Amino acid sequence: MNGGKWVDPAPFEGARPRLPWWALVPGKAKWLAALVALVWFVVLGVVRLVLVAVRYPVATVVPVSAAWCWWRFGLSPLVLTLLTLVALLLLWAGYDRASFLRHGWYRLVTEWRRATVYVPRWRSVMRLADLAKRDRGREYRPKLRRVRSEGWRDRVRVRMIPAQSPEVWELRRDGLAHSFHAQSCRVRVLRPRVIELDFVHRDPLNRPLRVPALADVEVDLKRVVVGRTETGKPWRLRLLGSQVLVVGVPGAGKGSVLWSLVWQLAPAIRAGLVRLVGIDPKGGMELGQCPDAFDRAVYDNGPEAVALLEEMAAEVKERATRYRGVRRLWARSTGEPFTVLVVDELADLIAYQPDKQLRERAARAIQTITSQGRAPGYAVVGLVQDPRKEVVGFRHLFTTRVALRLDEPQQVDMVLGDGVRQRGAAAHEISENTPGVAWVKQDGQREPERARAFHVTDADLGELGAFLADATVHNFPTRPGGTGEVAA
Repeated sequence: MNGGKWVDPAPFEGARPRLPWWALVPGKAKWLAALVALVWFVVLGVVRLVLVAVRYPVATVVPVSAAWCWWRFGLSPLVLTLLTLVALLLLWAGYDRASFLRHGWYRLVTEWRRATVYVPRWRSVMRLADLAKRDRGREYRPKLRRVRSEGWRDRVRVRMIPAQSPEVWELRRDGLAHSFHAQSCRVRVLRPRVIELDFVHRDPLNRPLRVPALADVEVDLKRVVVGRTETGKPWRLRLLGSQVLVVGVPGAGKGSVLWSLVWQLAPAIRAGLVRLVGIDPKGGMELGQCPDAFDRAVYDNGPEAVALLEEMAAEVKERATRYRGVRRLWARSTGEPFTVLVVDELADLIAYQPDKQLRERAARAIQTITSQGRAPGYAVVGLVQDPRKEVVGFRHLFTTRVALRLDEPQQVDMVLGDGVRQRGAAAHEISENTPGVAWVKQDGQREPERARAFHVTDADLGELGAFLADATVHNFPTRPGGTGEVAA
């Protein structure tokens, strides 16, 4: 009886129990099926062993080779071989440490971290982070493609599952960093469906960088070296064809970026190829440390500073008029100097100036220079503490933006652009003990870059002043019939 109803048992009386598939195979064919299954399992095992050897060459080849040598030649030759190998590695490390780390030690660390950190935890972390999905009984899980350790970070390449976007991974950066025992995690897009996770373990920029020696060398205005990136490469700022905005709280190292730039431009300034014009509303506390670097300088935010800005805006228009139909971008062959306008504490001119008329005149002049000065050979380097739109309403005119230590997370996106903080550009987390460390982003570049400027001391500024004071005086035509001058 089923639910109060009688069920006829007759249809079930002749039912036979369900048998496994091999019980249904005829007797002679069972041996063939068993043989095929055995061959299949052997082939599958060999393929898996080959994949393991390819993925972990050091962890598999070295123990197998050691075991074979022990079995073939005995223990003493094996110990002698190992000692010889260790001695050769030590000699390699002493002769070329960088090559040893890159081709030797980091590969061992890569094998170790992949086998002990990422592979054992990958499946669980993907499931718990909701990065793996199930559909119709099948699990779609991101594939761990490659791991490369560089000492201070691990680069983990991942193939995303269908219909997944990098933004999903960016929202889970903190959880991934904690899951794989890293200080932070950054997400970079390599190509469609392939991303790379940077698991950072320590800061390679925790030590100050000394400035290089001054020398009369040719300066490339498109690639001015002002420090070093966290990957060990030179940090290059573009001046020709670009405008630079440097933002940071007091003590973040804006002066390091400024003087590193002036230090590298010194040979061109000395040769008369580059002209520096400066405005320092703080009474010259910053730019006045090396007045010989500037062709003209004003140390306030009053009428004299605004007049200088308007004069430069007129120069931009006049030079652009002369270049019309002749050239599209400034070059050294023009015989005119490339001009760099340095404005320390930009907000004092365009936001905090109590005189509304002066404030508006200064803002219009700087906008003219930043928007039209690229082709005629004029660049603006503006330094400011507060990046809010009501302070610097024309941030978009600065094509290169440098974010030093900031107060609030929202300020990172204000300076570098929307979404960069989710990709790992945590300028608000820069330590107070590392002035000069910054996140840098240029227009057209999706991923920001982390770098540190050179540390320029007062003694270095004295050396810079002496280097520039020995140069021949250049009378740049900053106004019709006039020459450059320094205004106090």
